[in-house]
Amino acid sequence: MADEQKNDTPKIAKIEVDRDACISVASCVDIAPEVFELDSEGKAVVKNSQGNPDNTILEAAQSCPVNAVILYDEDGKRIWPKE
Repeated sequence: MADEQKNDTPKIAKIEVDRDACISVASCVDIAPEVFELDSEGKAVVKNSQGNPDNTILEAAQSCPVNAVILYDEDGKRIWPKE
């Protein structure tokens, strides 16, 4: 199920949205609606970083066509997009 945490998904400690890169596709909102929402400018923002399981948040980040959603693990290492 999409809401279950997969063991191979790294623990997400920090979520950032690059507002300059965001083009308001909102795929992140569609996939993880408890984490992301669009603000008054139509840009994605994080409303609750713990709102969906990590595997769902990773899927949401990967769905962004411009890689505007950036994920970090507990050590500050970038999980997505890959460096």
